[in-house]
Amino acid sequence: MAREICLRQLAVRPRTRAELAGALAKRGISEQVSAEVLDRYDEVGIIDDAAFARAWVSSRHSGRGLARRALANELRQKGVDGEVATEALGELDEETEAETARALVERKLRTARGEPDAIFRRLVGMLARKGYPPGVAIRAVKDAIAAQSAEAAEFAEQIDADALADAEGELERDNHPAG
Repeated sequence: MAREICLRQLAVRPRTRAELAGALAKRGISEQVSAEVLDRYDEVGIIDDAAFARAWVSSRHSGRGLARRALANELRQKGVDGEVATEALGELDEETEAETARALVERKLRTARGEPDAIFRRLVGMLARKGYPPGVAIRAVKDAIAAQSAEAAEFAEQIDADALADAEGELERDNHPAG
């Protein structure tokens, strides 16, 4: 029965070992039987958390534009080991992340309406929700706004991306104390 549960789960989409263990536990399968089945599936390559993590990072970054921080959260929620997640996230470099942020901003900017400062805040917020660090988000929005028009370029010139990113980082630490 444990094998059938796993195979049904895997037929829908790839799953991590932790997700399958959770599905088995929910169905009342003992930990011993669960471990035996999952170990065997691991041996033959039916479940492979490292491959899952690489595919997840690639898919969610290109499809949803998520940054490393958001992807790390998702992998943790899926039960992927920290080391395995770090390795998969290592394939997504800072340059690629910055390019994706710029592309997201440029796409949103085409339909954005309102004052430059309101648009700026909305776009930085959008990138922040996708897990982009403040410095990357602010620079991407500043560059895209500056390229849009003379008036927008004048607004963008007044933005000190590094100072804003530092301030944003301090706010984040104040709102989420480590400990």
